[in-house]
Amino acid sequence: MAIYFIGLGLYDEKDITLKGLETARKCEMVFAEFYTSLLAGTEIKKIEKLIGKPIRVLSREEVELHFEEIVLHEARDKNVAFLTAGDPMVATTHSDLRIRAKEMGIESYVIHAPSIYSAVGVTGLHIYKFGKSTTVAYPEKNWFPTSHYDVIKENRERGLHTLLFLDIKADQDRYMTANEAMEILLQVEEMKKQRVFTPDTFVVVLARAGSLNPTLRAGYVRDMINEDFGKQPHVMVVPGKLHIVEAEYLIAFADAPQDILKEV
Repeated sequence: MAIYFIGLGLYDEKDITLKGLETARKCEMVFAEFYTSLLAGTEIKKIEKLIGKPIRVLSREEVELHFEEIVLHEARDKNVAFLTAGDPMVATTHSDLRIRAKEMGIESYVIHAPSIYSAVGVTGLHIYKFGKSTTVAYPEKNWFPTSHYDVIKENRERGLHTLLFLDIKADQDRYMTANEAMEILLQVEEMKKQRVFTPDTFVVVLARAGSLNPTLRAGYVRDMINEDFGKQPHVMVVPGKLHIVEAEYLIAFADAPQDILKEV
């Protein structure tokens, strides 16, 4: 028997591919996790109705620490589906899970779906000009991560765009907004003072990617930090060197200021 890693896409239950849907319907057991991403346009009951089976939603702890006994144990003699938001192989955790399945002698298959890595193309920024992506994490009591700041710096030095994922704490129902991410990065700027992320930094915000009406805004941090981008999930891009077509697209579709044309 086998485990099928099936992507659900970005926004609602209709984003799953036909192949993914047919496979999930054929599987004897269906599991899912939603702590690595958020499907803002649907709920578990709608996905269950579409597939025609109950879905056991796993917590981060169950996936990372007990995947073998909960999921892979069943996959020894059953066909099991493991559903994830977006594309299953975008999250590093899921690659590790597939390795564990192989070590146990269990066949595994991947069925892809829309991912933020392709959907970010709706910003008009050229995909091949993106550098390393990174996550803006919530500061903790004794931990204030700053690696995202360094990634932006490295990419900008090479003229590349930086895709910023925003922290998710599903167990606390906390989904970082672009506004919070800007505030955190400005705090890091105060600490490092390298003029990597200032009120004058040009940023692009994409909210609810995958929906028919995503929010797309571009502008300077000083103007964007108090803007309402609507319901999460949000992602943010710090562009590198803009091509003229990228700049014209952002003006046309993201309400970017006309003066960005002076920089191209």
